[in-house]
Amino acid sequence: MKTRDIDIRTSLHFMLNQEHNNEPDTLILDELSVCQGDARIDVAVVNGEISGYEIKSESDTLVRLPLQTEYYNKVFDKVTILSAAKYLEDIKDIVPDWWGIIQAEKDDEGIIHFFTIRHPKKNNDIEAYALAQLLWRDEAINILKERGLQKGLLSKPRPVLWDALAKKIPITELQEEIRIRLKARSNWKAH
Repeated sequence: MKTRDIDIRTSLHFMLNQEHNNEPDTLILDELSVCQGDARIDVAVVNGEISGYEIKSESDTLVRLPLQTEYYNKVFDKVTILSAAKYLEDIKDIVPDWWGIIQAEKDDEGIIHFFTIRHPKKNNDIEAYALAQLLWRDEAINILKERGLQKGLLSKPRPVLWDALAKKIPITELQEEIRIRLKARSNWKAH
């Protein structure tokens, strides 16, 4: 049977909810925009890292994958792509070696099964500015204020704030600040 995005996504959510069942500090999100909306990962998991899951069902194409790869590589600690078998060889040529690859197949009863082809590894090339773009303006200002770095910045537009964060805060600390802010949000669609 042909796989569809919704089938893979539903099974992925079930798997992630099982995996993170006893972790109240874990946030699982659909459609997280990165790089100011230049790309949107299908599912993101925020806990001690930010992991992304991209779905390529049999109904999809790989046309956008090279550009998606470029954007995801700037932000995510780990990325896993879930794909129908027909795309696996092409995906291996497109995504970096540190991405995880999972084959998603639907059986005759319509149940999705996952087969791990490659486990994800840590991304060592995260870009601080792209990461800072995950923050809303007030979140960026609050981080700058908490660190006494806000002088001359409070009335500046978001790109200036993101640049200040990227240049003035070590990336590991910025990653932690961003994870805290993402998990603290109560209204994801407000901005």
